[in-house]
Amino acid sequence: MENQEKEILVSVQNVSKKFSMDMKSSLKYGALDIIKSTLGIAIKKDLRPKEFWAVKDISFTLRRGECIGLIGHNGAGKSTLLKILNGLYAPDKGQIVMKGKIGALIELGAGFNPILTGRENIYNNASILGFTRKDVEDKMESIIEFSEIGQFIDMPIQNYSSGMKVRLGFAIAAHLEPDILIIDEVLAVGDLGFVLKCFKKIDELLPHTALIFVSHSMPMVSRICNEIILMDHGKVEYYGNDIGKGVQLYYSKFSNNGENIVFDNGALELISKATDLKENTIYRNTDFTLYFKIKLKKKILHSPALYIEFKDKEQKPVAGVYVDDEVQISKENDMVTYHVKIKNPLFTLGKYIIDVSFYNKGVTNTYLRINNIFEFIVDGDQEQWVPFELEADNIITLN
Repeated sequence: MENQEKEILVSVQNVSKKFSMDMKSSLKYGALDIIKSTLGIAIKKDLRPKEFWAVKDISFTLRRGECIGLIGHNGAGKSTLLKILNGLYAPDKGQIVMKGKIGALIELGAGFNPILTGRENIYNNASILGFTRKDVEDKMESIIEFSEIGQFIDMPIQNYSSGMKVRLGFAIAAHLEPDILIIDEVLAVGDLGFVLKCFKKIDELLPHTALIFVSHSMPMVSRICNEIILMDHGKVEYYGNDIGKGVQLYYSKFSNNGENIVFDNGALELISKATDLKENTIYRNTDFTLYFKIKLKKKILHSPALYIEFKDKEQKPVAGVYVDDEVQISKENDMVTYHVKIKNPLFTLGKYIIDVSFYNKGVTNTYLRINNIFEFIVDGDQEQWVPFELEADNIITLN
């Protein structure tokens, strides 16, 4: 109820934006629209040849203290929508109402005059938001300290690295305490230490700010957003406060490159694979089983050991399982079946991929390695900013 009483700072109603696919048609349609507008002739809003909707019928509201995450693949329309919200593009359809001061980090270096120094750009940005010179001077040292620019603050922006521009841009936007803060993927340019510092600052700002956050990092989105919009080819595919559902829909759009045999010395062949998962979904704390059957093509004395590796969507290994119990092999063409129960999985929400290796335990000689043999989604009630969560026995005492 408390959240409902907070004022609406951003209201987007059926907003659409179209573009032409080439410069020639863009100039042609632009000239025709100017002529029609001058003559008082209504301009049709429908698509013309070689036009497409970059953003189509987007609607949402955002209150003070709320953070909405915009997610989707490259080209989904996220950055176009942000530029509409920031006033860089005029919508072809729909209405936008934004109240208060707006801070935006939507493009690397956007809003900076490259020939002016960092300090001069701070004054410029602040004046646009309506701050007086004295207001800026009171915050100047804090902005410089947060940005970690130090002695380079009086150097022209054009000589800054991409990381320096991001640090200064975020420091300005955050310290001028806007009512609405728009952040695009630019934070991905910063180093980990600065990104963590940014999120700590966002935590401080959020109770008093409406935040629109765009990122391809689902842990980042899950950490700070209480609403989510999944965009696909300019349209809304999901809008709601179930962050986990939006993230899973996002991950489901990315399929791997298919099963990939990266090493095979001809000693064995994978005959079959299976899981007992339903719809390739794993639930926290619920055991699941992987099944593999191999056929031996050469004489091997003992059954190969098996290594199962779990990777996140960015192909980073996050967990592994060794299966090295042995059975004696009597002859070639024997079949070996592996039933591997993964107990009490602690993965957090997201998409994961499984690689497998069959190898000789004694000399760690690999027989067969297959990447992307399975992929699955982890479902659950809570979003976490880590690949997996540990369990512990806790004892709390009061002295």
